Amino acid sequence: MSNQNKNRIYGLDVYRAIAIIIVVMGHGILVNPQISLPFPFIDGVELFFVLSGFLIGSILIRTLEKDNVFNFRSVLYFWKRRWFRTLPNYYLILFVNYMLVSSELINGDIDQFGWSFIFFTQNLYTSFYGFFWESWSLSVEEWFYIILPLFILISYRFLSIKHALMTTIACLILVPLIYRISQSDLQVDSYNFDVEFRKVVIMRMDTIVYGVLAAYIKYYHGAIWKKSRFICFVMGILIIYTSIYLPKESNDFFTKTFNFVLVSIGAMLLLPYADSVKSYRVRVVGKFITHISKISYSMYLVNLALVAQVIMKNFKPENSSDQMVMYVVFWAVTIGISTVLYYCFERPIMKLRDRF
Repeated sequence: MSNQNKNRIYGLDVYRAIAIIIVVMGHGILVNPQISLPFPFIDGVELFFVLSGFLIGSILIRTLEKDNVFNFRSVLYFWKRRWFRTLPNYYLILFVNYMLVSSELINGDIDQFGWSFIFFTQNLYTSFYGFFWESWSLSVEEWFYIILPLFILISYRFLSIKHALMTTIACLILVPLIYRISQSDLQVDSYNFDVEFRKVVIMRMDTIVYGVLAAYIKYYHGAIWKKSRFICFVMGILIIYTSIYLPKESNDFFTKTFNFVLVSIGAMLLLPYADSVKSYRVRVVGKFITHISKISYSMYLVNLALVAQVIMKNFKPENSSDQMVMYVVFWAVTIGISTVLYYCFERPIMKLRDRF
């Protein structure tokens, strides 16, 4: 592997690449409804959430244990690094979305745009419709970045590092679950279940925190983490497929509440094995997967509105052969734009964050 990639964990790159491929394939159905995943799997966003929690949790735990100090200055430093990583790309694509909808190059409700998209409150406690749909998960992520270190900071004033972390993890897992339970009497159809339960920040914060729990186990129970990686992987796959094939109705209590927990635990159990695969063996495949992992954030931002919706509004395929051609174009343009965005915008900005 090159020096540039020597600190990357290939198994986690595979995990992230699979997540974005699932997401993009899901949106690619707009272009070619005949194409689907060759096998059923959970939504890629769920994998992204758990992986994000694991990576962020690992950073915070190492910081706490190394410095043995965690104060508001530590929180500000954490926020600076995260926001340099996420906000510039988000605001750029938000602006592009606004321009595309305004110019009618894609369909959308321009009246939905407002300050809520600037401060990630568009789906904080309620649903939103018709504009930059994919931003729902970014709101969940950003509020996680805000809330997690603040909870740790408060807990650390009264508890040891380990107990502060465990208290934070427990609170942030239980509160969203309890809130979902409190809202479980709300009657919804499949569409409204998606926007009012699956895509609301206060309903979904716990999914990311299962990744933090995985980071806690890795750091404080490393021997168990390593020894159990194969059995955890098998259990994770079984739990994921159990969650997929369980009967689901939009108004079932389990669907609204504990099914999210089941999916999160399944995704979490895949992490020990993924974390153990440090490098790739097949160079071409390994470099491709690593590249997809690197540009995955950009791919997530651009694939739906900037590519799929532009195609469907302006170059809609008329028959099956056209659909296949446009599907290939959809993937090629998504990867191409994302690669340019990563190397020309995202990575240069990340290099700036240590200067401030």
